[in-house]
Amino acid sequence: MLFTFCQEKVEYNPGGIFVFARQRGRIDGDAVNFYGAGAPSGCVDCVIPMNRVLLFLLLTLTASSLWAAAPNVVMIYTDDQGYGDIGVQGAKGYITPNLDRMAAEGMRFTDFYVAAPVCSASRAALLTGCYPARVGINGALGPKSRTGLNPDETTLAEVMKAKGYVTGMFGKWHLGDHPDLLPVKQGFDEYLGLPYSNDMWPENPNAKKGSYPPLPLMENATALDPEVSAEDQATLTTRYAERAVRFITEHNTKPFFLYVAPSMPHVPLYVSDKFKGKSAQGLYGDVIQEIDWAVGEILTALKTQGLDGNTLVIFTSDNGPWSIYGNHAGSAGPFRESKGTCWEGGIRVPCLMRWPGKIPAGTVCREVAGTIDILPTLAALTGAALPEKAIDGKDIGPLLRGEAGAKSPHESLVFYYGNHELQALRSGKWKLILPHTYRTIEKTGANGMTGKHGRATTGLELYDLETDPGETKDLAATEPAAVQQLSALAQIAREELGDTLTKTRGKGQRVPAAVTWP
Repeated sequence: MLFTFCQEKVEYNPGGIFVFARQRGRIDGDAVNFYGAGAPSGCVDCVIPMNRVLLFLLLTLTASSLWAAAPNVVMIYTDDQGYGDIGVQGAKGYITPNLDRMAAEGMRFTDFYVAAPVCSASRAALLTGCYPARVGINGALGPKSRTGLNPDETTLAEVMKAKGYVTGMFGKWHLGDHPDLLPVKQGFDEYLGLPYSNDMWPENPNAKKGSYPPLPLMENATALDPEVSAEDQATLTTRYAERAVRFITEHNTKPFFLYVAPSMPHVPLYVSDKFKGKSAQGLYGDVIQEIDWAVGEILTALKTQGLDGNTLVIFTSDNGPWSIYGNHAGSAGPFRESKGTCWEGGIRVPCLMRWPGKIPAGTVCREVAGTIDILPTLAALTGAALPEKAIDGKDIGPLLRGEAGAKSPHESLVFYYGNHELQALRSGKWKLILPHTYRTIEKTGANGMTGKHGRATTGLELYDLETDPGETKDLAATEPAAVQQLSALAQIAREELGDTLTKTRGKGQRVPAAVTWP
C-alpha cells in the first residue's frame, strides 16, 4: 500500500510496518517509532503519534492515492484510424502486435468516443476536456487559418506543466498554424510536426492546383523544412517515434507528458521503406504496421529507462476512418458510416490504456467514456488543478482501476458536427439521432483518389446500442419514454453549448482565437 507523508513515499505492509523511503517504522502502542536512518524529512522527530497517522490514512488512502506519485503519461493519437483497425478488434490483412500487447497488458475500451468526427474539433476536445462546441472549434482548420484554439483555454499540457511535468509533442497539431497558436504557445516545451493535415499541400490530387501552400515541418515555432516532399512524408511516422524515444530518454528522471500524434493513416498514405509492401492488405496495412511499430518503440524505451511501471500509455484515434478513400481507408468495424458523421462509425474509436500494476491487465471496459475525459482524469491522477473555466469531461479513474461496480460518470455525451450542429446524443445504451442532413458515400475511391459523397437526411431516431451497435433498427416509435428523456438532455446541451439547427445560442459558449496574418 503506497501513499505520501511528509513529502516522502510511504509503504504500509501487514504487521504494522511503515517504510518511509528507506527508513522504517513500527507501530508501538499509540505511535509510530522510526529507526535505522531516522525520521522522514520534514518531521520534527522520529515518533509520529498514531492519531496523526490514522488521520492521514483516513484522508489519503482513497483509491486514487494508491496510484504511483507523479506518473509519466504518453498520449498517442492517430489520424483517421478506425475502430476495426487493430488486431484485437478485427483488423484484416495486417497485424498490430504492440497494440494487441497494450490490450493484453491493460484495458480496452469498447464504447470510447471522440467529441466530433473531424480533425481540429476532435483535437480541441482532447486537449481542453471540453466539447468543441464550447471552445468554438468546428471542422478542420486550413493553412493560414484566422482562428484556432484560444490561448485563454487551459490545455492538457498546461495542466501537467503546472504540476512540474516536462511536456513534448511530436506529430500533427491542427489547432491553428499561426505562430501565436502553435504547441509551444499552448503548454508544450518542445514540438516537432505538421501544423495541420498532411493532405493540405500542393501535391493533393483531389484539390485544385494552387489550393494549398507548401506544407512545413515545424520544430517548435520554426519551419525546419518549409516544403515537405513525398519522400519526407514517408519518414514522418518513424521520425515522430524517434523523437518520442529521445524525449523519454532525456527526461527519464522527471515526470513527463508526451503527446504523439502521427500524421497517418490520414491520406495521402506514406510509409517508410522498412514497412513498404509488408502487409497483405496493401499500403493502408503497411501504414498501420509502422504505427504499431512506433508504439512498440515507445513501450521499449519506457522499459529500457526503468519507467514502464510508472507510465500510463493511452492510445486512441481522432475520429473514424475516411471510408470514401476505399483501399486507402480503414474499417469502422461493425458501426455505421465513418468520419464526418455522428453515426457510430464516425465517433466511436479504438482506445487502449496500459499502466502495469495499476490498470488491471487484459480487461475490457464497456462503459461510455471519451477523449474529453482524459484531461480531468489526468488532473485527478496527478493532483493537478482543473482549468478555471468550465469543462465537460469527467474523471474516469474508477473505470481505469477496474473498481467493482464502476460506471460511466456521464449522464450523456453529445456530438456536434457541421456548422455547430447538435446531431446526436448517447445516454446509457441509448443513442438519439437528431434531425439533420449528413454526408454519405455514393462511390468509394481507391489508391489515394477520393470517391463521391452523397447527402442523406435523418429524422428523430433512437437506437439501442447494446443490441444494435450498427444502428439499423430505429426504436423511436416504440420507446417514447427514452426519446423524451434523451430529447430533454439534448435541450440542456443546446442551452449550454448552442445549436445552429435550432438557432440556439448557448450560455456556455466561448470564442476561439482570432489572429491576423501579415
